[in-house]
Amino acid sequence: MEHTLRTANPAATERQWAAAAHLAALILALMTSWLVGVAGVVGAGIVYLLKRDDSPFAADHAREAVNFNLSILIYAAAALAAGVGLVGVTVLTLGVGAILTLPAGIVLLLLVAAIALLWLVCSIVAAVKAWNGERYRYPLTIRVLT
Repeated sequence: MEHTLRTANPAATERQWAAAAHLAALILALMTSWLVGVAGVVGAGIVYLLKRDDSPFAADHAREAVNFNLSILIYAAAALAAGVGLVGVTVLTLGVGAILTLPAGIVLLLLVAAIALLWLVCSIVAAVKAWNGERYRYPLTIRVLT
């Protein structure tokens, strides 16, 4: 579910900072690979801290990027825990549990791939919306910062 609202013509610098919040999260996350959620939160968080008092538009985008990247981090941690659990069941049953854990592992891998694709696509869409002066809400986001 996507909500976009046109704001009262944010200035070009506000739009650039707003887009930078999404792109900083994206670039830092891609540069650090396994720290995707942490890097995304840090990148967007820096923009939020810099612009929260100067630009409500940029701060809103940065806050949304922080919340989304934090949500992705939580989802990734849950997937990791599920993966460890599946391996544990397989080991504890001396491999017999693989009959059940192998299909579950494949489903888990597909879910992780879908989450990664969602993260990538939504981050790009959010940056474009910010650049165009539009508000954007990421899907599946736990909104910690309000």
